[in-house]
Amino acid sequence: MSITLTLQTTSTVPLEAEVISPDRLAGLNQAEIAALPVQHGNQKAALGDFFRVTGASNGEIRLEGDLSRVKLVGAGMSHGRMVIAGNVGMHVGAGMRGGEIVVEGDAGDWAGAEMSGGRLLVKGNAGHLIGSAYRGGTVGMQGGEIIVQGNAGNEVGAAMRRGLIAVGGNSGDFTGVNMLAGTIVVLGQLGWRSGAGMKRGSIISMRPAEILPTFTFACTYQPTFLPIFLRRLRDQGLPINEAHLKGYYRRWSGDSVELNRGEILLLQEA
Repeated sequence: MSITLTLQTTSTVPLEAEVISPDRLAGLNQAEIAALPVQHGNQKAALGDFFRVTGASNGEIRLEGDLSRVKLVGAGMSHGRMVIAGNVGMHVGAGMRGGEIVVEGDAGDWAGAEMSGGRLLVKGNAGHLIGSAYRGGTVGMQGGEIIVQGNAGNEVGAAMRRGLIAVGGNSGDFTGVNMLAGTIVVLGQLGWRSGAGMKRGSIISMRPAEILPTFTFACTYQPTFLPIFLRRLRDQGLPINEAHLKGYYRRWSGDSVELNRGEILLLQEA
């Protein structure tokens, strides 16, 4: 039986609850979990002031209610599984090193920021800066995978070094900005200035897109690595079809203002 945390009260004031993590809840009983500290605006509070705690710890946590104003859920987690049965606020899975988080609704900004391992699945839409570096940081996501079945906001994968980000819908402007390495797959439309400042890595989209003039067209080809990625994403519920698997892709190299070793691949229209 998993631990279930049910949100009992809502507030316009954000609740910072990084204690909601398998790492922090392991071995605790219900009373000890309810006593864990959280930050409600500028006030200290206890987790039990906001959540009803039921069940017992077995490495899995289930959260129920609208957590749109609850931040830092699963931040830094290294193992276990979390299921969020609704929306969740900013920084979900930030810095996570392992385990799995499933968000059955939407996720706020900075989801999976600077994560280095594990899996974050968002079945709805995600906000800005998923898998990115925090402001002032130089390295974003360094491993693991983020899968968003809906749309994502601006600066997806900013400064990411390793890992996989997949977006089933559209992504916003500056997708992959300052990207160091890694892979971003967008099944929908790329926003403006995607790949700006990227050094290495791959950005892949199934729709036509406006490419920055600092990228150079290289060729049209069938990438041998891509079907492996796409079949994996199809298994995760993304709408991958045969045209994606067997189609030809137009390749641009860039960004020439940096190392010029990154690439943008766009599926060639039939």
